[in-house]
Amino acid sequence: MKIRKAQEKDIERINELLYQVCMIHHQGRPDLFRAGARKYSEQQLIDILHDEKTPVFAAVDDNDTLMGYAFCIFKETKGDNILTDIKSLYIDDLCVDEKFRGKGVGKALYQAVKKLARENGCYNLTLNVWSRNTSAHEFYLRCGFTPQKTMMEEKL
Repeated sequence: MKIRKAQEKDIERINELLYQVCMIHHQGRPDLFRAGARKYSEQQLIDILHDEKTPVFAAVDDNDTLMGYAFCIFKETKGDNILTDIKSLYIDDLCVDEKFRGKGVGKALYQAVKKLARENGCYNLTLNVWSRNTSAHEFYLRCGFTPQKTMMEEKL
């Protein structure tokens, strides 16, 4: 397995994995997530892949087939009235193809993201995980993440 920067040639496979993520979310919250929807258009993916503020990692096998990805966003707080000045790397989406789960792909992607954050002077890594996505929640806890805040809702 190799971790590299995602490229336009990966878009078809990225879309397949984005579909898997969409279905996990749809199954957990069909009131919020549409079945079979695409998170990004083709042009949005191209723009993300070419923006240095939104690095995307690809985990590929020996045939350069995408097994998983990690979408990231550099975020910085400066001059806020109450928050300290920090730079964070936000993990917007991390997905491993269901065929490759449990084989260390997610951990390798996480390590690459963590290395990038350190190299860029980030204070922390952040992410959101849906409460019904228990396998993702458990994965992030094993990686060393701890809850920072909780978003709550009351359905009306």
